[in-house]
Amino acid sequence: MTEVAVLRPALTRDADGIARVHVETWQSTYAGLVPTDYLARMTVARASAQWHRAAAQAEKGNDLMVAEVDEEIVGFVSFGPSRSKEQPYSGEVFALYITVDWQGQGLGRRLLATAFEALAKEGHRGAFVWVLAENPSRFFYQAMGGEHAGERMEKFAGVALEELAYGWPDLESWLAQSGV
Repeated sequence: MTEVAVLRPALTRDADGIARVHVETWQSTYAGLVPTDYLARMTVARASAQWHRAAAQAEKGNDLMVAEVDEEIVGFVSFGPSRSKEQPYSGEVFALYITVDWQGQGLGRRLLATAFEALAKEGHRGAFVWVLAENPSRFFYQAMGGEHAGERMEKFAGVALEELAYGWPDLESWLAQSGV
């Protein structure tokens, strides 16, 4: 692809595009990992309400960034203060998704760096992300220097799934070394 994705804060008008990326990436990435009936029930219309709320909060200063090409959302990252008591990191990446057509082109690295920059500016020294243990995207987080930071079993759609945590204890150092 020759186009360049623009990264910017999410706006409420982006909610449907974010929902589309969310649903498409879940249905392609998590096929065979989470219950099929759950994935089949996912729709942009259902996910859109959640992302409208998140984007409205983002406009007030919460943390949701999108990647867009020619006014089309092709990826997003959601992040903020940690929701986990068991992790020593004060920042957390909640979601990072990129459409299949844009994967493998450096956009994930750019979105992760954007999240880390914002978290560091907010005073978070370190950050982490939870990822399904069987999700091939875990290799992305390893390649980005994420250290194994734990595991847990989470009940999802009636099934217990193993999740792995990857952590970055020093965001400033990572940003200085990443060259993004």
